[in-house]
Amino acid sequence: MNRTTLSLIAGATALAAVTGFAAVTSPDTSVPDTTATAAELPVERTSLTCPTPSVSDLAETTYTSFTPVTKGTGSDGKAELRPAVTESTDGEDAKDGKDGKTGKASGKGDKDGKGEKEAKAFLTAKEPGKPLAEDVSGSDSPALVGTADGKFAPGWTVQQTTEVAAGTGRGLLGAACTAPDTDFWFPGASTAADRTDYVHLVNPDDSAAVVDIELYGRDGALETTTGEGITVAPHSDDPVLLSTLTTEKLDNVTVHVSVRSGRVGASVQALDDKLGGDWLGASVDPAGSLVIPGIPKDATAVRLIAFAPGDADADLKVRLASPTGQITPAGNETLHLKAGMTGAVDLGDVMRGEPGSLVLTPTGRSVPVVAAVRVVRGKGAGQETAFIPATRPVGTRATVVDNRAKGTTLSLTAPFGAAEVKVTASAGSEGGTPATKSFTIKAGTTQQVEAPVPSGLKGTYALTVESVSGGEVHGARTITDAQDGVSAFTVQTLPDDRGTVAVPKADQDLSVLQQ
Repeated sequence: MNRTTLSLIAGATALAAVTGFAAVTSPDTSVPDTTATAAELPVERTSLTCPTPSVSDLAETTYTSFTPVTKGTGSDGKAELRPAVTESTDGEDAKDGKDGKTGKASGKGDKDGKGEKEAKAFLTAKEPGKPLAEDVSGSDSPALVGTADGKFAPGWTVQQTTEVAAGTGRGLLGAACTAPDTDFWFPGASTAADRTDYVHLVNPDDSAAVVDIELYGRDGALETTTGEGITVAPHSDDPVLLSTLTTEKLDNVTVHVSVRSGRVGASVQALDDKLGGDWLGASVDPAGSLVIPGIPKDATAVRLIAFAPGDADADLKVRLASPTGQITPAGNETLHLKAGMTGAVDLGDVMRGEPGSLVLTPTGRSVPVVAAVRVVRGKGAGQETAFIPATRPVGTRATVVDNRAKGTTLSLTAPFGAAEVKVTASAGSEGGTPATKSFTIKAGTTQQVEAPVPSGLKGTYALTVESVSGGEVHGARTITDAQDGVSAFTVQTLPDDRGTVAVPKADQDLSVLQQ
């Protein structure tokens, strides 16, 4: 035998040993099917970060954890949230978790990432399909970092909802805990005198992260003093006060968080002296068309804030998807954004008693942009604020938790084509039986649907929205809670939970070894 023949036999023998083939058959001389196929399999591990909820002694915070039941998972797994250390902007430790329910953020919370033991788990999920809630009071609640694996990983969702009775930012503040990443855009922040806005940077890992914060106003990039090279210690939350980064006082600012090394979870806490406050989540990645879903029907003021991160100006059509179709806000048919400059437009009382969603599309050439809206409800001293960023579609499945028997509203919009969705209400955190409803959303409309509620509900519950057919659907959930005359509310969007991943299918084919 020559060397080529020996090499082919050796290669075939080795491959057969790996793949478990017992015999090699003669090759199939027909034309092979080269079409790539993939199987959708559940993810096996998910990480989330939750920022420090409040510095107010009057704060009451509820954390709710939930994983929807997913086919194809094993029987094992766990989901836990643990306290992180909170750092002040000058680098000194501002707050640790306390012993007991919140645990003590020792060990991995130290600046060098070394310690004797890991912080005690604050919340450990019991079973998929049923939410688990935990309450904390006051200003000592730390940031949390968590990991879910096995059957708890696909679609793992955690919500923190905080009620603050008085003071700056009083009202209802809600945030879906975020997956760590390396790039975030926040149009809608502010450095104005009546605003106190923090960027929370939560590092879930064992090594330090290095982060840059850039600010953009109406005239472009703002000169910042300490926004570059911020070191976020392992397993810690570093809240950075925006007004300490620049001397300029601006109502509308876009914040860009980029990570040089490591990864962080990032979110903006926007607190107003008179209009309450809420969490501002990151906008979806820059795109030519954006959807901002679920603006409440009783909004008294709506402000659109947008930013074009690239080198090209953007011109956008502004449409409001109402229950009857898309309409153009009077006097605000289009929005021109200069490259690198934050643009804002006050739409006023644009809702007129009907729920809606903003749909932004290019008038001509598509230029990537990011966007969010600030929504105000109530009048006079009873006003309250929430923020809604542009978001991804529901996709295969999306979940939102901490829904209540009263005060929960679900809005769904199909901006470009009619769609059918299935909405499932989970069991309650303290009891109840799941319920399911299906809805058809007409093209170009926003529908405030009558979402199912678990029968015999006790506690709070999760809502899971699944796409069945048709075009893309975007969604948002609003929680309202009247507090001493204040129209307290918070809004969370429903982006695809990315609970599955496409894994290519591979066939064993030894014919490639034969000529």
